[in-house]
Amino acid sequence: MVAEVSDRELVVTRIFDAPRTLVFEAWTTPAHLARWWGPKAYTLPFSEVDFRVCGAYRFCMRSPEGRDYWVRGIYREIVVSERIVWTARLEEDSAADAELLMTITFEDLAGKTRLTVHQAPFKTVAERNDAVRGWTESLERLAVQVTG
Repeated sequence: MVAEVSDRELVVTRIFDAPRTLVFEAWTTPAHLARWWGPKAYTLPFSEVDFRVCGAYRFCMRSPEGRDYWVRGIYREIVVSERIVWTARLEEDSAADAELLMTITFEDLAGKTRLTVHQAPFKTVAERNDAVRGWTESLERLAVQVTG
């Protein structure tokens, strides 16, 4: 896995030993997301997904200590098996600049998949660093799900 970061954005790339359609599918429904979404030892006890352009989603990520982090956003672009673009905001953060834009791309590599996560803009370097750790751990969990 490769992570490229600047103060206000991150790009994380990972190759999965799984077909692109399977990796893409893991991002599309609550049942799939519940198996891997979030950092190590986090759970996803609630997820509601209207997976279509202009559709909304809402997740509850629960930390190992029992703290809930509610995240919501809108899907802006969906190209099946190629790209998902959406907004993301922690519900507890009402600041106007709290919304992030997420772009996930899926590239076919002869039966494997190169997945790239682009997330920006971050308000602080600390927030960006937390996101790098979170994505690293989440994608580890995703790898287990798509490779069996």
